[in-house]
Amino acid sequence: MAKRKIVWSNRAKIRLYAILDFYIKRNKSKVYSNKLQKLISKEVNLLLKQPDLGLKTSEETTRGLIIQDYIVYYEITDEKIIIHSIWDCRQNPDDKIIK
Repeated sequence: MAKRKIVWSNRAKIRLYAILDFYIKRNKSKVYSNKLQKLISKEVNLLLKQPDLGLKTSEETTRGLIIQDYIVYYEITDEKIIIHSIWDCRQNPDDKIIK
């Protein structure tokens, strides 16, 4: 079996960028955003070894990996792990879009 790879959807990339950009503007520094990005990358890369690490969601094929105040929603296929979205748990849950 070929090794899986991590693939970020456009929605997930945009959400991550918005979160990191928010902290850059709020803190007037990139320090926290860099730390958060490294943490998220590290945790997401754990999925390559343990793809079932995240919790099952209401979507049958989607799982959620909790990282501090965020949930990374992803789907596992034979060739890749698709990151669909990243959600800040402090936001209004009615606005949440997983896929």
